[in-house]
Amino acid sequence: MSPRLDVSRTHLATSACPQGPTDSDSAAASAVPGPRTSTRTTAPDADDHLPVEEFEGLEGLPDIPHYAEIGAVDARALSKTLFTRLEALEEGTHEYAYVRNTLVELNLALVKFAASRFRTRSEPMEDIVQVGTIGLIKAIDRFELSRGVEFPTFAMPTIVGEIKRFFRDTSWSVRVPRRLQELRLDLAKAGDELSQQLDRAPTVAELADRLGLSRDEVVEGMAASNAYTASSLDAKPDDHGDGNEGALADRLGYEDNGLEGIEYIESLKPLIASLPLRDRTILSMRFVSNMTQSEIGEELGISQMHVSRLLSRTLVKLRKGLTVEE
Repeated sequence: MSPRLDVSRTHLATSACPQGPTDSDSAAASAVPGPRTSTRTTAPDADDHLPVEEFEGLEGLPDIPHYAEIGAVDARALSKTLFTRLEALEEGTHEYAYVRNTLVELNLALVKFAASRFRTRSEPMEDIVQVGTIGLIKAIDRFELSRGVEFPTFAMPTIVGEIKRFFRDTSWSVRVPRRLQELRLDLAKAGDELSQQLDRAPTVAELADRLGLSRDEVVEGMAASNAYTASSLDAKPDDHGDGNEGALADRLGYEDNGLEGIEYIESLKPLIASLPLRDRTILSMRFVSNMTQSEIGEELGISQMHVSRLLSRTLVKLRKGLTVEE
């Protein structure tokens, strides 16, 4: 049932906004349509129409049917009547809340029309409509009949602006400064215009001249555009191939610790080649065949202590040779 027909619920209505109320939205959020709670002990049926005359200051208001049954022309006429009455009521009273909530529901078509422009975005349409409703409420609070402007003309920029701010604050995968967010839009617009004029993709210099920016600023804006969306490392590639390619994570490079050893191996080769045959044999048996010093001694017919001294002397010589080269 509509809040304007359910007077008791209108008085105790609370907001249900996905973002949560902020300082700037505290007054507006109280009238956002959504799940509501009430301390009412009895619930009137959906067809009950509670008389408006129960409240002082609402006498003479027309009987307003459900907002879905009201056309655009009638909604404008009723809105003017309600705005006139709203200016005469004291803010914070039940009567003021009733008229204000009625204006919200009466003009929800403006929110749905504005939200339809963003239907291709990834956010659910319900969230977009609810954010747009906050913009509608802000427009209702700021509107003045004395300006001589139709309410839809006044409210639409506020509704669209609130939705755009929602996307600006939530849709970027990586948070970047607002300056770069706006620069991304300017680059996209300038790029489309130059592409049509030049019949090719514009260069960085051409974009810089078009926007009156330096080349570094254009490059920075183009780099920031990559932060708008992010792909999962487990996602499959989108290119048209044989379908056998793995996920992006499988194609990322990694640090190969063996690469560092290649440099040492190439440097050691001439040093090892210059050693006596017995020293080369001991090195091969110890570090290639992985034999112990005792096994090497038995193989060569010398003691384990002698093998240890020869091995130590050879390693010191090789270490000095590497140090000299470095």
